[in-house]
Amino acid sequence: MKQYFRFVKKYKKAFLLAPLLVMVDVFCEIVQPELMSRIVDLGIQQRDVSYILRTGGLMLALSLLAIIGNVGNIWYSSQGSVGFVTELRKGLFGKIQQFSFANIDRFSSASLVTRLTNDVNILQQVVMMSLRLLIRGPLMLVFAVVIAVRIAPGLGLIIAVAIPVLMVSIFLLLRRGIPYFVQMQGKLDNLNGAVQENLTNVRVIKSFVRESFEKKKFSVSNEELMTISIRASSIVALIMPVMQLVMNLSIVAIVWFGGNKIMAGKLQVGQLMSFISYVTQILMSLMMLSVSVMTFSRAGASSRRILEVLDAEIDITDSPRAAREDRRPLRGKVEFIGVSFKYHSTGEEYVLKNIHLTAEAGQRVAVIGATGSAKSTLVQLIPRLYDVTEGQVLVDGLDVRDYTLSNLRNGVSMVLQQNELFSGTIRENLKWGNPLATEEELIAAARDAQADDFISSFPAGYDTVLGQGGVNVSGGQKQRLCIARALLKKPAILILDDSTSAVDTATEARIREALDRHLRQTTTFIIAQRIGSILSADKIIVLEEGAIIASGSHEELLKSSQAYQEIYYSQQEKEVTAS
Repeated sequence: MKQYFRFVKKYKKAFLLAPLLVMVDVFCEIVQPELMSRIVDLGIQQRDVSYILRTGGLMLALSLLAIIGNVGNIWYSSQGSVGFVTELRKGLFGKIQQFSFANIDRFSSASLVTRLTNDVNILQQVVMMSLRLLIRGPLMLVFAVVIAVRIAPGLGLIIAVAIPVLMVSIFLLLRRGIPYFVQMQGKLDNLNGAVQENLTNVRVIKSFVRESFEKKKFSVSNEELMTISIRASSIVALIMPVMQLVMNLSIVAIVWFGGNKIMAGKLQVGQLMSFISYVTQILMSLMMLSVSVMTFSRAGASSRRILEVLDAEIDITDSPRAAREDRRPLRGKVEFIGVSFKYHSTGEEYVLKNIHLTAEAGQRVAVIGATGSAKSTLVQLIPRLYDVTEGQVLVDGLDVRDYTLSNLRNGVSMVLQQNELFSGTIRENLKWGNPLATEEELIAAARDAQADDFISSFPAGYDTVLGQGGVNVSGGQKQRLCIARALLKKPAILILDDSTSAVDTATEARIREALDRHLRQTTTFIIAQRIGSILSADKIIVLEEGAIIASGSHEELLKSSQAYQEIYYSQQEKEVTAS
């Protein structure tokens, strides 16, 4: 629970005042039955109108005070719970932003969305309930039991029987229901995952006419969630009938035995009335507690899921030396020294094996190889999207782990295989690369990426609004926008991970020419499937199953590397056949 305290600090006033106002409300409510019994036994029986008016006036004043306390409690409990959840959601989102790729791999995106929304909302409910009912219930229970036993000790035996019966019944029901709450959140993850996957891949679904299949898949997830929810609800729903049965039986017993006491002259009518009122309060407070326990049970599952995120150890962080020295990549020289990598520290084979590679500042280095040869993984080690398992990656002679993540990644621009754009205008998307870029720099980067022409063809130009993920531009246009965004950053190191696969060869050639003219000092890593994209590279690396099997210029590899020859000549044959 210590993890949650930092999210409460900002709203500590609300968390202090809400319980105090509950106490005021409980005190005013708990004395009302006692005052009513006095009106009956003293005022009415003795026909003392002034006593009735005085006591009635006191009851009215206490009722008004109780209303003020209750309204104040609702206000501050709402403010506290909503504020707490707002800070918690902000903290969760901030923690997710710190996640490395390895951290994100542990949680599915659908699960993270559920934790940020549904699980957090459940915690909001439990905090609000705690500030209202969880304090009110125990206070009401204790005071009502003490006063009721003082009024009629003999009838207190009924309470002594009713309370344990009720508590044991609720415990047994909740014991069966709690496991279902945990399963419900897991099924909700699956449901959100199905929706997210469907919406993300809607074009593929429609092109393959797989709507019926997706409906069936969604129905399975939806029905699984429904089944678990019904099981949990059916068990929880039994709590209310059990409580009502115990309450009604208790009141019947009190009226029976209390009536006999009145006829025997051992109890007054007003005392029996107040005793019944206190018993009702006792049972109502137990009902509040049972509802609170039920909510806490479900919130416990949600809390564990939230704490999994908050407690997740970030495996890629700034070292003390990096923060102290505050170095920045300037030249862009990159060295891989005995680098090996696997995605998890244990239980998996190495994806990269004993990599030795040097890219001098300003060099253009190409990486080719079959699918699955770990080309993308290799370049992702440079900006520390993953950390090496063994060996070192150096930038300008310094281990990448000795740069702060901010400084290192600000010195590296990366165009990933999956070209992602964000909702907003083209201008806003490009300025992700450099928020302070001038209009001239923006247009220059777009021209170098061969994007200015199609941007200018839009009626709104650079202020054209892109849909989510850039759905209203083509694949080639999206790639060119992502390249422009990366160029605008003016990095020391530029990584192009198969970033021109959706553009034609003529456009790709113009992009390469622009890079040659304006980024001569930038070290560039190019991953490409087309051999024509890398012929002019200073160095070409051939990867096979995570190991470098050949390295050199195009001419050198064409003479010395059989693997490179096979790739080159096979593509030449395809081009001849296609022509």
